[in-house]
Amino acid sequence: MTYANVPIIDLGGRRSTGPSSAVVGQVADAAERFGFFQVVDHGIDDSQVEAVWSATSTFFALSMADKRRIMRTKENSRGYYDRELTKNVRDHKEVLDLAQTAHPELADDHPSNVHEVDGMNQWPELAGFRSTMIDYMAACNEVALWLLAAFCEGLGEHADHLRAEFGSDHTSFLRLNHYPVADLLDAQEAAAVTELGDMALQHHTDAGALTVLLQDDVGGLQVAHDGGWIDVEPTPGALVVNTGDMMQVWSNDRYRAATHRVLPRTGVERSSLPYFFNPSYSTNYAPLPGSIAEGDVAHYRPINWGDFRQARADGDYADFGTEIQIAHFAI
Repeated sequence: MTYANVPIIDLGGRRSTGPSSAVVGQVADAAERFGFFQVVDHGIDDSQVEAVWSATSTFFALSMADKRRIMRTKENSRGYYDRELTKNVRDHKEVLDLAQTAHPELADDHPSNVHEVDGMNQWPELAGFRSTMIDYMAACNEVALWLLAAFCEGLGEHADHLRAEFGSDHTSFLRLNHYPVADLLDAQEAAAVTELGDMALQHHTDAGALTVLLQDDVGGLQVAHDGGWIDVEPTPGALVVNTGDMMQVWSNDRYRAATHRVLPRTGVERSSLPYFFNPSYSTNYAPLPGSIAEGDVAHYRPINWGDFRQARADGDYADFGTEIQIAHFAI
């Protein structure tokens, strides 16, 4: 069964005073009932959105040889990849992962921009590409921080309760997704890796705090709800927001880390740009005191984000069996 669209929330241009009580209520309600919602009047200019779409299209139009020059590896998680796995099957997509650099004015191989876990960004040789993506990541981060305040207030915590976890060493990153019509791998390459799944992207939840997604007008994104699937219909000028596993833990299961997937499309390509808003790898997260209702108890033991993320990322490269879930930490 397919339901109507997820809620659409007007952020009112993200006023400097922070989320209003009305917006906090809408965000909390959407996070509880759906785990997904769309936001409009979010403060990112149309011109910036157009620039990032143009740069994305230019990158994926490059030859396979050019894209594979910046191939992602198990040692360096930043770069291009065309054989990622979800739920132990290969996705029908190609991606470029870019982390938000701590010092964008410095070279990417500068020690302050090389992460000991993730490696360093690899950029295609395209004029203006790097600056466009860095500016867009900064804009998404501001939206995510603003929404984080709303999520916290919705749990009865101070708006800035979690902000310190998302300081200069946060591990957020932008992913450029391209879902092609045909398999990107030739027959020999495809035979040597895990078989394609029956979805463009298999059902899953996002591991981190929240995701800010820009999707094109093709559609195909769905979120699980009440035993069926909701189509997250493209809305002009909107960003899609969903809660991740970490937010579900912080909220003691009040906010849902929504299961979602991308349907295959016949004869048409699709693109999307998720910004995964993640804290420092040193962050240990557990249910917040304000989220534990009277008479209830914490549903999870503390989880270290660095360990959890590494275990989840390992499954992106090879079939290591059962994918780690927050349920493994349930009390």
